[in-house]
Amino acid sequence: MDTQSRVALVTGAGSGIGRAVAIAMLQDGYRVALLGRRQAPLEETAALVNVPADRVLILPADVSESESVRAAFAKLKAHFGRLDVLFNNAGVSAFAASVEEVPFEQWKKVVDINLTGAFLCTQEAFKIMKDQTPRGGRIINNGSISAHVPRPHSAPYTATKHAITGLTKSTSLDGRKYDIACGQIDIGNAATEMVAAMTKGVLQANGSIAVEPVMDVAHVAKAVLYMANLPLEANVHDMILHATKMPFVGRG
Repeated sequence: MDTQSRVALVTGAGSGIGRAVAIAMLQDGYRVALLGRRQAPLEETAALVNVPADRVLILPADVSESESVRAAFAKLKAHFGRLDVLFNNAGVSAFAASVEEVPFEQWKKVVDINLTGAFLCTQEAFKIMKDQTPRGGRIINNGSISAHVPRPHSAPYTATKHAITGLTKSTSLDGRKYDIACGQIDIGNAATEMVAAMTKGVLQANGSIAVEPVMDVAHVAKAVLYMANLPLEANVHDMILHATKMPFVGRG
């Protein structure tokens, strides 16, 4: 299938990486559903690309709530009729705190959005992808450098990103019989609102504070688009994309 007939859903599409990927997909010809908690930022994303209105679907939803996710995917299926690519991108981080100081409410919020949200969206995507014609599709999970090495004071975020790796592997395995491919992109220091602190200085493993290099978020969008556009007989299961000089190799 060419991109003009393919449908993608991007979670967390109202800002940052989600917005950049959604825009790249629209520019490449996809029909794209934009999912996020607030409608206004989703509409702002849609307005940044000059495409026919029927190629964009705004889906306000909370990925941590099963009924909200179920309703959003039902609207997508009713509107577009199929789903070819899911980019599980929605995520949050907790405020920096040592593991013994993390409030339970912060832990639960991060787990509910980063992990449960990806799981719920994956479930609904499976239901559509395995029964559609042509059958199958692709799920791309947004992991993190933290899926490999943690930053100090990041237990909730790091734990969920390690768990996303497990979800990716299970999804990849369970999806084989339905022609559903699953891969993960682990991103380090893409220049978005979430990593703005990197340019001012962040805590390092040795206790020092250091400014870290960042990269243009457009590189992430290109990488996700490459993963999405592969034929289903091929899959990028793991990709690490980071600012070249950031502390990743040798962190700690």
